[in-house]
Amino acid sequence: MNVRDLMEKRARLVNEARGVVEAAEKENRNLTTEEQTRYDKLMADVLDHKDRIDRATALAEVEARTNSAFEGGELRNRPEQGGEQRSQNPRETPEYRKAFESWMRGGLSGLNGAESRALQADVQTSGGFLVTPMQFVNDLIQAVDNLVWIRQWATVIPVPSAASLGVPSLDTDVSDPAWTTEVGTGTEDSSMAFGRRELYPHPLAKRIKLSNKLLRQVPGVEALVRSRLAYKFAVTMENAYLNGNGQNAPLGVFTANADGISTSRDVSTDNTTTAMTVEGLMNAKYALKPQYWANAKWLFHRDGIKQIAKIRDLSGGAGTGQFLWQPSITEGVPDRLLNMPVFASEYVPNTFTTGLYVGILGDWSQYWIADALDMQVQRLVELYAETNQVGLIGRMESDGMPVLAEAFVRVKLA
Repeated sequence: MNVRDLMEKRARLVNEARGVVEAAEKENRNLTTEEQTRYDKLMADVLDHKDRIDRATALAEVEARTNSAFEGGELRNRPEQGGEQRSQNPRETPEYRKAFESWMRGGLSGLNGAESRALQADVQTSGGFLVTPMQFVNDLIQAVDNLVWIRQWATVIPVPSAASLGVPSLDTDVSDPAWTTEVGTGTEDSSMAFGRRELYPHPLAKRIKLSNKLLRQVPGVEALVRSRLAYKFAVTMENAYLNGNGQNAPLGVFTANADGISTSRDVSTDNTTTAMTVEGLMNAKYALKPQYWANAKWLFHRDGIKQIAKIRDLSGGAGTGQFLWQPSITEGVPDRLLNMPVFASEYVPNTFTTGLYVGILGDWSQYWIADALDMQVQRLVELYAETNQVGLIGRMESDGMPVLAEAFVRVKLA
């Protein structure tokens, strides 16, 4: 099923779900148990189709980039000005990448002389670890970015060799200027104060097992390993960027913290103890300064979107206003809530009870991520020898935190 067919089917599912709600509203009653079950099933299908559309769109973009990079089956050279130039970094050479794949298949004993020399050009090969080729790292990070939202929206800064990244902060701003006379200089203000926060890329590791037969027979084992590591790293990072406590891990946006987003950015007014309301969502939107609206995006769990999809605006009488949630009917265009893009993530809190977070609105460019570009892979042979398998441990390093609290508003229940 192509993207257009998926979008048309999604639109039909949305109409069916709204029909269930409207039938109950006409009779001025809540949904019956049977209607609620049907509504939940329809909305689950709606969100599943949105995920399928997003994946299909992302895959098409990747395929387009891949096709443009290849010409006649060969990787297209992109020499610098003045002709072809060879990188000085041994990890960026074709020889290193070829030797790395041979090493994944058979370890150091499976390398020929040229491959051994290629790997020895990099000094970080001791202890069973091997630093991955730069193209492998770049492709993996790109794959991670395609799988999760936060990294697509955030400000991502490469940090060489896992060094820290200092983030300057304006802790205390000056007061507003005052109108004065032609020769006046205004009142003196010495209140401006700057701070500094540090991002330290923290280690993140994942171990995967592959059969020796698979390693021998499947071409492109590097791509296979990269795809599995990318998925595992991606979902772990997404969870941390949302819920991390900042202790040897990223600081998440749903963690109330003076170094990130404090409780002053929580909005619960007019929400109930179990549900969001149109007034509560409007309060959240207007708690965000207009200068952030252009880049602002809502993020909820799919259970939150199912709840929001029933809510109407305040136009007309009860049960006659427009639905707040407006599903997209155009490929590549997100759904909207109160005229702002809205997305779903499995890692947004979804417990709907008193005083808990259930969503967030923000300019996500004010969430900064520091990535160390070095990634190590360790090959384990003896551990899985009895099952004729090889273990591969991938390690990368990343950190993240919101750097400007006023660019975010957390939706909270009363």
